[in-house]
Amino acid sequence: MSEDGVDSVLHGEILEQPEAVARLLARERRNAAALAALWRRADIPFVLVAARGTSDNAARYVQYAFGLSSRLPVALAAPSLVTLYGVPPRLKGALVIGISQSGRSPDIVETIAAARRQGSPTLAIVNDPESPLARAADDVLPLHAGSERSVAATKTYTAELAAVALLVLSFARRRKELDALAAVPDAMGKALSSEPAARRAAQRLVHAERAVVLARGVHYSTAFEIALKLKELALLLAEPFSAADFQHGPIAMAERDLPVILVSPPGTRPEAEMRAVGRDLARRGSPVIRIGPRGEGAIPVPEVPELLAPIVSVIPGQLLAYHAALIRGLDPDRPRGIRKVTETR
Repeated sequence: MSEDGVDSVLHGEILEQPEAVARLLARERRNAAALAALWRRADIPFVLVAARGTSDNAARYVQYAFGLSSRLPVALAAPSLVTLYGVPPRLKGALVIGISQSGRSPDIVETIAAARRQGSPTLAIVNDPESPLARAADDVLPLHAGSERSVAATKTYTAELAAVALLVLSFARRRKELDALAAVPDAMGKALSSEPAARRAAQRLVHAERAVVLARGVHYSTAFEIALKLKELALLLAEPFSAADFQHGPIAMAERDLPVILVSPPGTRPEAEMRAVGRDLARRGSPVIRIGPRGEGAIPVPEVPELLAPIVSVIPGQLLAYHAALIRGLDPDRPRGIRKVTETR
């Protein structure tokens, strides 16, 4: 039962996230180490990731995680090249990863199958280890998130991020950060205590029709995921931007009727820049909801190593979207017009 006295499957699954990630890390560290050793021997030149929806936001995290830890370039797949046009990309030597909660979207399955036929190493990061995606790939890293009944994904998203972090840190032999990853579930538990602040911040969205979510660096994926949750749950036209891109033109939209959610957890490289952007937006009249920075009025986020911070910083955004749905008179367990599994081709 949520703090509002309302039974909610979604709210319960938000609260399950520390336990789900801890379970994944405990069960898959050895598997991740074996996969990482295999990829090092193969001398992988680049990575391609196929995903849709929430998992596509996890794929954006892969770009930063591999780039920061190993300087490996990562591209996001265009699955329609395979399923609509029948023109799979040339992938010689590439590591190809499919990320999916259900593992049942045909376009993602076919992208992985096409890569495997070319001889590329393929991996499925998936919650259902018996799914079509798992069967299509050479190797599988199960999420161990348990059944996710809510339509809007929460615990599978943070489990996907944790799985990616486990893989890339194992690949790069970053033992210190692997040890820090083991402590992330505790930080996630602390992030759940931000719920009262998230509920208060949601009041600023009660009459909004649109919003912007800004982040920078490793939190670029977090901006996309929070914006998606605001669309799904609160029916709010929320658009994600890199803070750098937003200043190259879209900032002209800033005004009293455009709330901005600013994701800037403590200890991250762009923290000072994000503070400056927030001040500029406030001068232009936009209500600014801050996730992470120290100070009165912000939704707090515990400090963890920057590469791992997206696993933690998305939780206040999930809670913000959940409470925005409630105050806007919507049922977060029954988002309008969407299903749990969408099988795109």
